[in-house]
Amino acid sequence: MNIRSLTRGDGVVIGAAVLLFIASFLEFTSFDCPSSGGCPSVDLPNAWDNLGLLMSMFLSGVIGTALIVVSRAMPGRKIVGIDLGQFGVAFCIFAAWTAFWTVIGMDPDAGAGAIVGLLAALVLAAGVIAAPLVPALKAPLMGAPRPAAPQPYGVQPGGVPGGYGYPGGQQQPYGAQQPGQPQPYGAQQPQAADPQAQAQAQQTGGGGDFTPFWFAVPVARPLYGEDGSPTPIAELAPGTWYLAVEQRGPGLVAQTQDGRRGVLQDTTGIQRG
Repeated sequence: MNIRSLTRGDGVVIGAAVLLFIASFLEFTSFDCPSSGGCPSVDLPNAWDNLGLLMSMFLSGVIGTALIVVSRAMPGRKIVGIDLGQFGVAFCIFAAWTAFWTVIGMDPDAGAGAIVGLLAALVLAAGVIAAPLVPALKAPLMGAPRPAAPQPYGVQPGGVPGGYGYPGGQQQPYGAQQPGQPQPYGAQQPQAADPQAQAQAQQTGGGGDFTPFWFAVPVARPLYGEDGSPTPIAELAPGTWYLAVEQRGPGLVAQTQDGRRGVLQDTTGIQRG
């Protein structure tokens, strides 16, 4: 999985799930020493001593977080027609609901494991609900550093041909000669854009007024097949540049690094190269 596809909201959810898992090992109940006499040695139980409590309050939140993360890596995967991410959200909310009423019912006998578990479960539920709604939580968890110098398409940062290049403003089109270099006999002047991409766009109905361009997405977004299938064929990740070869209604037909093509339906906020 590309870690750059995770958002800040995902980071909050993952952190809360880790804290919830740690709380399952803490003492779930407390013990008050009698006022007279010494305090006897008591082995207080934790959540692992009660399977029903462990699964409903603690591991349900951890499992829900795992489903949400897996849904990022494999978008479109479903169980009985329900998206994996939706299953994960339901598990996390169920964990918070169970934790709240469990701790309320045992007060004032709640131990460190119960209190910390309740707080972690509440943060977990709040994170999965707010992540798709709050703009600050929808931002990428890790920003992608921009290359120091633009490189033309087909040249790696080290100057070695064959890489998937960065679309800088001073780049030369694919296959063009650098300024000052002799051109072979009979060679044409370089085109304004990749001739192959232009030909592909015209053959697929992109129109002669569309010029292929480079772009990057602000957050991870699915790429759907050109046949209109609802299942994504790939996921565009922030920090990577992709080539737009055709306008398809409000969306773009994009080409990935491995040559796959699909339709990017959500083009809001994309950065053009």
